[in-house]
Amino acid sequence: MFSLESFHKEYETTTTELVINGRRFQMLLPKDLTRFINTQDVFHEFPLWAKIWPASWVLAGFLAEMPVEPAKKIIEIGAGTGLVSIVAASFGHNITLTESNPDALRFARANAQCNGCPQLPVMELDWNRSQLKDTVDYIVASEVAYKKEDLRALLNLFNRCMKPGGQVFLAGEMRKVSKDFYQQLEVDFNVKVQKKILRSDGDEIAIYLLRMSRKHPADKQ
Repeated sequence: MFSLESFHKEYETTTTELVINGRRFQMLLPKDLTRFINTQDVFHEFPLWAKIWPASWVLAGFLAEMPVEPAKKIIEIGAGTGLVSIVAASFGHNITLTESNPDALRFARANAQCNGCPQLPVMELDWNRSQLKDTVDYIVASEVAYKKEDLRALLNLFNRCMKPGGQVFLAGEMRKVSKDFYQQLEVDFNVKVQKKILRSDGDEIAIYLLRMSRKHPADKQ
C-alpha cells in the first residue's frame, strides 16, 4: 500500500507548478539527482524520468483537449513522474500510467495522490516484456524515442498492445534517433505530424506530435 508519508521520508523533493488547459497541477520532482545516477554508466542509467520534458507538457495539453470517451482505454508508456497520465485522468480519460523505473513509479504514485487522482492505475511495464493482459485503444508517450536500443521494443509494443483501429500519440523533439524511428514507423503506420513551438525567455523549442494509425495491408503496396 503506497503511503505519501513514507514517500516523503524516503525522498527529498521539490515542487513544480503547471497550468494546463486552465487547470493547475503541482508535480513533485527529485531535489537532487545524485542518488539516481549510476556513476559506472552515467549516460545509460541517467534518470531521464526525473524531469518534466516540454514534450510531456504538449502531450498533456493535447489529451486535456481530446474528447472524453470513457469506454476507450489509454495507456501511457515511459510516464516518468506522471504528468501526462495525471492530466488525462483529471480531464476524465480512462488511462493507465506505466513506467519501468521503481523510483519513477513512486514519484508517479505520489503525484497522483497530490493532484486528486488517487485511483489512477499505476503499473510497472518493461517495453521488452509487455505484461499487458488486454489491448488498448490509445498508446501515448513523450520522449520515448531517445535511445536507439529501445526502438525495436517500442515498435513491438505498439503492434502487440494496440487494438485494431487504435492510435498511437507520440510527442518529442526531433533528434536523429527519433527521426530515424519515425521514418521506420511510416512503413506500417499512417503518420500525421503536428509541430508546436514552445517559447520561454527568448528560446524556442519545437515539439512534434505524431498521431499514428496502423496501415491496412493494401496501403503498404
